[in-house]
Amino acid sequence: MSSVTYLVLCLFIAIGLIVFLIMKTKLSAFVALTISGLTLGILAGMPFDKIATSFQTGMGNTLGFLATVLGLGTILGKMLEVSGGAQRLAKTLITAFGEKRAHWSMMLVAFICGIPVFFQVGFVLLIPVLFSVAKQTKMSLIKVGIPVVAGLVIVHGLVPPHPAALAIVGTLKADVGTTIIYSLLIGLPAAIIAGPVFGNIVSKYVTTNPPEQLFKDELISDEKLPKFTTTLVTILLPMIIMVVKTIAELTSPKGASYLPIVAFIGNPITALLISVVVSYFTLGIFRGMKKEDLLKITDGCFGPVAGILLVIGAGGAFNQVLQDSGIGKALAGVLTSIHMNPIILAWIIALIMRFAVGSTTVAMVTAAGIILPIMPNFPGLNPSLLCVAIGAGGVGLSHVNDSGFWIVKEYYGMTVQDTFKTWTACTTIASVVAAMGALLFSMFV
Repeated sequence: MSSVTYLVLCLFIAIGLIVFLIMKTKLSAFVALTISGLTLGILAGMPFDKIATSFQTGMGNTLGFLATVLGLGTILGKMLEVSGGAQRLAKTLITAFGEKRAHWSMMLVAFICGIPVFFQVGFVLLIPVLFSVAKQTKMSLIKVGIPVVAGLVIVHGLVPPHPAALAIVGTLKADVGTTIIYSLLIGLPAAIIAGPVFGNIVSKYVTTNPPEQLFKDELISDEKLPKFTTTLVTILLPMIIMVVKTIAELTSPKGASYLPIVAFIGNPITALLISVVVSYFTLGIFRGMKKEDLLKITDGCFGPVAGILLVIGAGGAFNQVLQDSGIGKALAGVLTSIHMNPIILAWIIALIMRFAVGSTTVAMVTAAGIILPIMPNFPGLNPSLLCVAIGAGGVGLSHVNDSGFWIVKEYYGMTVQDTFKTWTACTTIASVVAAMGALLFSMFV
């Protein structure tokens, strides 16, 4: 057996170990990634003292940036929830689109509200709004509900400043603003096809029986809701700042004196910090909240995301061991010999990992580490499109090993078979459409 074959085999064993530990032994993704990362270093023949150091370096490099971003993004999402901002967005868009097109408006609400929060958080946040809309419009829960999950899952996988998307942007050294632009241009059509279009079709073949208690009126009274414009600007502010920074850098004269200031303000940490402070006023203080209320909301945000941070960090650590062991270079040679389009290759790797372990985050950070070594072989490749392709793979083929599968099943009151027909099909359609979009864009940019 050649050294290259052995090293690639070590990687397959490590990935298989991740799958086994998560699916069979029910270990957390963090513990599974940690065990697999250390095992990978041992199998690859790294010095024992270097394995732990490599793992520690990868963990630190990944979380040094993302921990701050995740914390700030969680605060912004919580302010949206507590203030009733999501409800205001839904109410306004339904009025604008009309009740007959409520499923389209709910997709847009989910797409917008999903920007600062994780899928599970956004889903639970929108559940009262979703059921209220379904009752008001007398539409099938599936017809209204599938667009919601399509909008949320696409933003979750593709659009920074979501932590997984931002993590692979850092790994592949892509520009954040450019990635945001491409992910929105590619993600929105994917959400439309997997959401309102597919939902309208599949709703004719699926019945739901959601828990009755979910239909209780838990909505905030209209007069207490924030204004639509205020809510929309607050939610989109971090993206606006980062995109403006990218545009300024592309259009400004080289060496312009103001560019360092633009880069500082447009950094994801600064942009999110500005947005959080703005939300304290627009969604909090200006609406009667006290400073003590804001402190309580902020402190309550961090506990639930601790596990997510650890998974992301362990994924980064696994990738660092992958590179330091020499497996990355060996794998690059193997993948390059396949002569497959790197966009498609990145998507397939992420899709396989998503199917295997169930976690979008694990799938994306693992795929980014595997695809990184082959990037020098494609000097004209746009790293932002590669990020979108990996994100697309990370959202597809969700099934019973994904918590999102069970959340949607239980809240919508579906059988396992119907959840496959709706949720699994929805995520896969979104994944394929987004991958095709990334491939199409790569032909022109």
